[in-house]
Amino acid sequence: MTAEPTAGFRHFHDQLGTLKQRLLAMSARAEELVELSVDALLTRDAGKAQAVIEADREIDRQEIEVEQLAVELLALQQPMARDLRFLVSAIKVTSDLERVGDHAVNIAQSALRLHELPTRVSPEPSMAEMARRARGMLADALDAFVRADGTLGRDVCRRDDEVDAMHDSLFRVLLTHMMADPRTINPGLELLLVSRNLERVADLATNISEDAVFLA
Repeated sequence: MTAEPTAGFRHFHDQLGTLKQRLLAMSARAEELVELSVDALLTRDAGKAQAVIEADREIDRQEIEVEQLAVELLALQQPMARDLRFLVSAIKVTSDLERVGDHAVNIAQSALRLHELPTRVSPEPSMAEMARRARGMLADALDAFVRADGTLGRDVCRRDDEVDAMHDSLFRVLLTHMMADPRTINPGLELLLVSRNLERVADLATNISEDAVFLA
């Protein structure tokens, strides 16, 4: 006859489920901000860029809430084995997600500066695709982490090479523009910053995926 789980055990796993849901919500919000920041850039919408900058406090608040819950579970429940590894990794993942929010803010700030520049350089179509891939990596990385899916985690890690290649290609294209016309140097540098921030979002997704592989 199987023993019924204790109330404390059930409470711990309920709290663990809450932690996972908050992590997923934080990740979804970070993805939204990356998408909104790139949309602000492509559509030259200063209002959207400002909305991203203002939303950074929300991501910071979510980081604190998730981290506090993880620390409380570590301190009060003293989990063992896999649960312990998950909670320690979750604290690191919240920091990675907060940094994703920071990169979205950086992109939004570049969008605002580009809006003010007299010389216009149209972003390469590959930039939108690069953003789409980075967001997809982030979503899959969190899914892999929450479910301890090592196969999906390794797949996300492999996709990082594709984003890196897109960043390198964009760098070469923009450098060619800047060498041909000095007026494009300032907007070109801003677009390089955007590309670099998207590449860093993909790197952070890779970090989270490596944690998923570790858990699995």
